[in-house]
Formats: sequence, C-alpha cells, structure tokens
Amino acid sequence: MSRLNAKVRCNYYPLPLREAERIRNLLQFPIGPFSALDPCVGDGAAFAAITGDSSARRYGIELDAYRAEQAGPSLTKIVQGNCLETHCAVESFSLCFCNPPYDWALAGNARERLEAVFLNHIFRWLIPGGVLLLVIPAERATDCAQILASHFKRARVFRLSSPESVRYRQVLIAGVRRTRREREQLRDREISECRYRFTTLGREYESLPELADSCDDPYAVPTSGPAALTFKGLPLDELEDLVANSPAYRQTARILAPEPTVIGGRPHRGVEEQKGYDETHRGRGRWHNRDPRAGTLCPGAFSRLRDRGNGHA
Repeated sequence: MSRLNAKVRCNYYPLPLREAERIRNLLQFPIGPFSALDPCVGDGAAFAAITGDSSARRYGIELDAYRAEQAGPSLTKIVQGNCLETHCAVESFSLCFCNPPYDWALAGNARERLEAVFLNHIFRWLIPGGVLLLVIPAERATDCAQILASHFKRARVFRLSSPESVRYRQVLIAGVRRTRREREQLRDREISECRYRFTTLGREYESLPELADSCDDPYAVPTSGPAALTFKGLPLDELEDLVANSPAYRQTARILAPEPTVIGGRPHRGVEEQKGYDETHRGRGRWHNRDPRAGTLCPGAFSRLRDRGNGHA
C-alpha cells in the first residue's frame, strides 16, 4: 500500500465487521468482569463486535474527535487523544485488540513503523495470561517480531479474507502474554525460531490459514479489575475552541482572517452599455414632456404642442 494512500485515509483502516465476528469466536470470556482495551478504537463498531455478549469493561483511545464521539456510547471510558501520549499502569487489561495506524514514525534521527511503536507502548498493559489481538499487514510482522517472540506464547497467525483486508494483506496475530518466570525460562534458540517465523509472514501470506467462523481451541480471557487511562497530551480540541477568544488571536485576526471588503456606489458601465445609455437619453433634458396619449415622456412632444397652439398643423 502506498504512503500517499495511507495519508488520504488518515491511517484509518477499520476492521470489517465480518472479521470482528470471526475474531470473537477465537475468545472464551469469563463469567466475571474484566477490562478490555482498543488503543485505536475508531467508531467502536469492531471492538463492540469482538467483546459482545461479555461482561467486559471497554476502554478505548481515539485520536479523531468525531470518531471518538461515535464510539463513546459503547465504551466504559473513551480517551480522545494520541495513544502514545496516554499512560496506564502495567498489567491492567485482560484483553487488548489493536489495529494500529499503518505508517512510519520519526524517532530522533531514525524511522520506525507505527505498528511496532504502538505494540511496544501497550503490550505491558496486559496482565500475564492476557490475550493480544493484533491486526497488521503481513509484511509488518517483521517490525513486531522481537516483542511477539519474547513476550507472547501460543502465538497464532491467521489471514483475513474480507476484500478490504485482502487489499492490505492484513493478518491477525493472537497470543497470550507470558509471565516473568516464563520469559526467564525461554532459550535464545526458541526466541530466534519464533522471531524468524514472524519475519517470513510477508513471503508466506498466501499459505497462511484463513480466519474461520469457528475455533476448537479458543483463548481463555482472564478476569481483571478496573483500569485507569490518563491522557498527558495537549487537549487540542479545547484549545481550538478557546483560541478565538484569546487576546493574541484578536490582535492578529485582521491579518489571519481579514474582513471582506465591501465596495458601494454606482455600478460601472461597460463601453457598449454606456453608448446605448447615451443614445437613449440624448436630447432628454429637464423639460421633456409626456405624450398626452401614451402618458409617457416623448422627445419633441413639447415643441409639437407649441406649434399646434400657434396655428401650425
């Protein structure tokens, strides 16, 4: 996919609802309440489909104000802002569904893929045993390979089959977060083999298993308590509303948003229009008279009446 196309879409690639319903079949929810997160929740439709018929507390983060307003009613809490400027205590969520932006990000003098940046920012928020659902283009699994290989077990990869998903070669990577003890017991060879598997997904995309409508071995989502998301970025929408009343804006408004110039007075006539005006009004002066029969001014009417009065025919 081209970067220009990504910019046109504002890096927004909503998951088709049919795929969300299939992802729902991968999960086994607990009877008790648990906390679930979507850090790029969009309008909330996909997240609601995935966590439907459960006792989930739904938390969402969305950069776009309009989409955040749409998602709000279906969520326990919505944060309108940048996910990377949102903070949360580690090990807070039982489930995390992440469909991040597909683009590059600047990190100092280097460039990083946003898929990896988002994953690195949020994976610590999952409790040990928590379930990760990551939707990314197959080629971008390489950028996420180290985190996935080191911190997640039971990792499975599925190819999404909806036309929109096929267009962007989207895959679902599902896994369970390891405990600290499990990470310490991992061998380097095991990490290398798992990492290599993720780096080859782009080449093996066509041979990946397709996400089916049912699952014989679902992921059990554990219970968890309430979570707390804290946004530490600038409230851009509030600043936009307040800027019009600021003294600085009033001082520069004449330059930034000048009042339109209104020109009054008599409209300008073109050459031909002026010529016709002159032809029509030639000879008409202050003493133009009305034609007695028509009741209108007529050139020469006064002189004819005068001649009749003097006895001329």
